[in-house]
Amino acid sequence: MSQLHQYKDYISTLQDKQLTKELLLVPELLLAVDHKLSVYYIPFEYVNESAKVMIIGITPGFTQMKLAYEQAIIGLGKGNPYPDIDKRAKGVASFAGSMRKNLYSMLDAIGLPEAIGIESSEALFEKDRHLLHTTSAVRYPVFRKGNNYTGHQPELVKSDFLMSYARSILLEELRAVKEALIVPLGKSTADVLEKFIDEGELDPVRCLLQMPHPSGANGHRFRQFAERKDEMERRVKQWFLNR
Repeated sequence: MSQLHQYKDYISTLQDKQLTKELLLVPELLLAVDHKLSVYYIPFEYVNESAKVMIIGITPGFTQMKLAYEQAIIGLGKGNPYPDIDKRAKGVASFAGSMRKNLYSMLDAIGLPEAIGIESSEALFEKDRHLLHTTSAVRYPVFRKGNNYTGHQPELVKSDFLMSYARSILLEELRAVKEALIVPLGKSTADVLEKFIDEGELDPVRCLLQMPHPSGANGHRFRQFAERKDEMERRVKQWFLNR
């Protein structure tokens, strides 16, 4: 359910302004604080329950937060329904930037488009968006001392504070999007899913746990991907074989 109604008054004040951290990392949008970590609201609550692929990041960064708020401002200005604004914001902002292009290449290389009958992984984010659900281990943006949280300091899976979001939100999404192949990006996200698997909350057959994080900051992603490509390709084919 969209929570946009709780934040619309402040968001409306951002019309025609350059969205900076000084305007978005503010008490009006703050959800919670734990030591050096701060969690902020983002209109990312749309869940595509009929998706065939579910891609999970660590947490939205500031770039994604800014893009999402730009869409929220436009949508509120037009008087669009809150769920439609959430859907549009997520579609535009999820994994936006060079990271999304890197993700296209990796998903193409493991045969995902062929497995689900589309022309490319880029189409999965465009005209075939109805097949995709995107989310994060922590749905809302997390910042550590004002910088993007990267899954470390503390380790996500070892943080009771951050895992409370994963348990209360991500786990419900995993249950709701029940027919999707799950693609966690990077070790931090995969560790969260492995914990759910160990606890009997998630079927490991659904999970492509080997995918490296596509961020350009992950200098090991090419080697990691090359080492795991064949196994990921096999798992993709296996999951969609009878679907």
